[in-house]
Amino acid sequence: MTDKQLFSTIRLNDTASLMAIENACHSHPWSEKTLISCIGNRYFGEKLSHPSKKDLQVIGFYIGELIIDEATLMDICVHPNMQGIGLGKILLNQFIAQAKVKGAVKIWLEVRAKNISAQILYMNAGFLETGRRTGYYPSASGFGYEDAIIMCLSL
Repeated sequence: MTDKQLFSTIRLNDTASLMAIENACHSHPWSEKTLISCIGNRYFGEKLSHPSKKDLQVIGFYIGELIIDEATLMDICVHPNMQGIGLGKILLNQFIAQAKVKGAVKIWLEVRAKNISAQILYMNAGFLETGRRTGYYPSASGFGYEDAIIMCLSL
């Protein structure tokens, strides 16, 4: 499938397609204002398009932040209709590669404690749990809060 995939830099005119994926993927998605604030400057990101899917051109994206020599994965999403076929791994690997190109020596991220599939993805890429933020995320059910697991990858 990789021969049909296409990465391109996120631009402001991508906001609508990215927000559609963001809203479909998260119980508490970013606002459009937050997404726009993470395009350009110290942020970097790419969208993943699949040209053979005419009704679903953008199928995923990531947004990272670089400060000095440390990168943070701010957001990573794969459209729900395209999940479970390895695109999250492809996006994560692309993010790691771009962070290296930009001079990062460490990559940080946080993930919901109940998001086991994402934790496995990150651990398989070499990330290690370094801490927790207790009660950081509103619960997906709308009742209570859940922990954020902080993870790090040394490059």
